[in-house]
Amino acid sequence: MKILVTGGMGFVGNALAHALLKRGHEVHALGRSVNPAKEKLLPGLIYHSHDLSKKPLSKHWFKKTEVVFHVAAKAGVGGKYLDYKLANLVATEKLLQTCKEYEVCKFIHTSTPSVVFSPNPIRGGDESLTYSKEDFSPYASTKSLAEQAVLAADDPAGMRTLALRPHLVWGPGDPHLLPRVVARHRAGRLRIIGDGKNQVDLTHIENVVHAHLCALDAMISNPDLGATPYFIGQNEPVRLWDWLNQVFAELHLAPLNKFISYKTAYNIGWLMEQSWKILPLKDEPPMTRFVACQLAHDHWFSEVAAKRDLGYQPLLSMEEALRKTLPWLRNL
Repeated sequence: MKILVTGGMGFVGNALAHALLKRGHEVHALGRSVNPAKEKLLPGLIYHSHDLSKKPLSKHWFKKTEVVFHVAAKAGVGGKYLDYKLANLVATEKLLQTCKEYEVCKFIHTSTPSVVFSPNPIRGGDESLTYSKEDFSPYASTKSLAEQAVLAADDPAGMRTLALRPHLVWGPGDPHLLPRVVARHRAGRLRIIGDGKNQVDLTHIENVVHAHLCALDAMISNPDLGATPYFIGQNEPVRLWDWLNQVFAELHLAPLNKFISYKTAYNIGWLMEQSWKILPLKDEPPMTRFVACQLAHDHWFSEVAAKRDLGYQPLLSMEEALRKTLPWLRNL
């Protein structure tokens, strides 16, 4: 089967491309890197350097392609809304149109729980949650619009579409989550936000890839499956700050015990957002309202629908996932 993976040199996309190759598929990967790392180019992987948001799509990539995994996205907590819109929404709309033209059968979109972001805690949230109307985060806003475009493009007589919402993806090769947190702690710039008791989902990369493969298998076995989003997690939310202190202990770092109130962090986030709009600053603000909410509140979700429709269950528990990740973390 010919399969196209966008974001194929990224954390999730590359791991997924490798898993598809192991299944014997013809895998094409799109990525923005002109010279990607050699370890990401496994034998058999056909790579195309391409920026979905800026360049026209080459039609020959889609000839005889049966499945597209759309993993590419612009993630972050700062930056211009237009940049996120181009990378997350416009690129998705262009890709959907091309897939329809070339009669791609299945379109699986890597979304995010941030599409239902709320400044209030979410506990056991399911797919009945409505799309967020908050404008705190250009990432969340544009990913929400992109997911809605994907699900609206579902056609029972043509291309079927699904959206997967993995939460806080981590594991060996993670370019964002744990490395940044560990670096901030080592620099003495990390604080517990709120009371430190909030529970969150974190999803190991192996479980995320497994969920994508489950989605593909489910769509093949059930032609009626489509136009549906699914939360993907570990099915065992953890107390975020206790779990991070467990990680720090494994890395022989001092425990984090300095606090800042949620209200203070939220207000600092607002001030930093305004400053970054005015000043010519290129790095991301260290705090935003979105980040304050995410780090202080419960946000964990139900995997009941994914288990029922996709046959998804985590391959690794949180304990197993941490054990597999620690050797990599220790070498950072």
